[in-house]
Amino acid sequence: MLKQFLNLKLSQKLSPQQIQLMKLIQLPTQAFEQRLKEELIENPALESGSDTEEIYEADEFDAQDEFDGNETIEADEINIDEYLSDDETPDYKLQANNYSDDDEERSSPLAAQVSFHQDLINQLNTFILPDNEREIAEFLVGSIDDDGYLRRTISDVVDDLAFTQGIYTDEKTVEKILHIIQDLDPAGVGARDLQECLLLQLKHKTPTEYVDLAIDILENQFEPFTKKHYEKLLQKYEISQDQLRKAIDEIEKLNPKPGGSFGSNTRMVEQIVPDFTIRIVDGELELTLNGRNAPSLHVSKDYQEMMQTYKDSRDKSNSQKDAVQFIKQKLDSAKWFIDAIRQRQETLYVTMNAIMHFQQEYFLDGEETSLKPMILKDIADLVGLDISTVSRVANSKYVDTPYGTKLIKDYFSESMKNDQGEDVSTLEIKKILQTVIEEEDKSKPLPDDQLAEILKEKGYPIARRTIAKYRDLLDIPVARMRKKI
Repeated sequence: MLKQFLNLKLSQKLSPQQIQLMKLIQLPTQAFEQRLKEELIENPALESGSDTEEIYEADEFDAQDEFDGNETIEADEINIDEYLSDDETPDYKLQANNYSDDDEERSSPLAAQVSFHQDLINQLNTFILPDNEREIAEFLVGSIDDDGYLRRTISDVVDDLAFTQGIYTDEKTVEKILHIIQDLDPAGVGARDLQECLLLQLKHKTPTEYVDLAIDILENQFEPFTKKHYEKLLQKYEISQDQLRKAIDEIEKLNPKPGGSFGSNTRMVEQIVPDFTIRIVDGELELTLNGRNAPSLHVSKDYQEMMQTYKDSRDKSNSQKDAVQFIKQKLDSAKWFIDAIRQRQETLYVTMNAIMHFQQEYFLDGEETSLKPMILKDIADLVGLDISTVSRVANSKYVDTPYGTKLIKDYFSESMKNDQGEDVSTLEIKKILQTVIEEEDKSKPLPDDQLAEILKEKGYPIARRTIAKYRDLLDIPVARMRKKI
């Protein structure tokens, strides 16, 4: 049997302004500037820069006063005076604009670069090859990845040439042409694996005693070499440690990714624009927000004049009424956006200010061991914001400090107890672990259980498996792979 009844419940919904604010907060400076440009293009009622128009005051706007573009509002119901101002001195004349010409992002012209594969083709053009072999050679060049490797078998290449290019050949011909490509620069290009790549580079070198020994090791003892079984190599070749060390030095000079060296010269360098700057002035910390995060915005004077014209006109036509509704929507959107930017500035500043004071000892001396355990909730409680809001600030913003530019989230860490029962940051433990490994005897590197014992002696009782986890996070290999002769 069907029954009809009322159900009353509370639910929380984010307003469009709150959603807009959350999206703006998580944007770093460069992305925020792009978003600002898009909004200026989309909304003609919003303008930037110093002009004679009045900057909208946030106090005059109620964030909860939403306007839904789908609802119908009669033009007679719009209070025109709310969109006009009789203030003789606009706010923009009373405000300082810290965004100077020096802060502008200046672009430099970039020279057109030849791609890695095009460079190989250009080199290939210096060889005299029959048409069919040239087509095979160009196909092989196109099959080389950005690291410079041909990660396909010769039989697969032969099949692909037949099915996709209509070129029928055999493995012997493809192998011969591949050797031509392997003579191109950079040395090692066209290799099918790391062993072949290193051998190609060594064979391009001037033969010496140690180069020849390195070639022999890679050709016949590659597995013991990669596993650093140096005792086996010493017994096999009946050589001294000094001779083996010099042969290994020849190998370590080689480039395991020959294509990468070409790409690094042509790839655009990404530049980090810090969102905050922390400086030490007279022994005190000083925090500033990047001027690009505080743009000068105001409502268009032309749109305000349109509203005034509508108010002064006696005979209001239907087209004028439709126009004033459109103008109202654009003005509301502009005001909401200006208000969201101001809230963004305040949120960014108070959050970073709380982090700076929480980690005051670190920012004053720069020692990573001075970093305190800090989680998102600690900062959220200090500033009275939600944890998700603090996370948005920390995950995408950079701060310029006297010790370098770092991602804010790197200052957050869990806590562990030392032997005194005090809470210490896991960052502090990782730094000490890294220092211990850097100072170890590389001929006898310390295994994880010995590292755990050393840290325990220093006052950090940590299990061996935790040592292994921190070592992996620091990108440090196991003891056997750290061994040197």
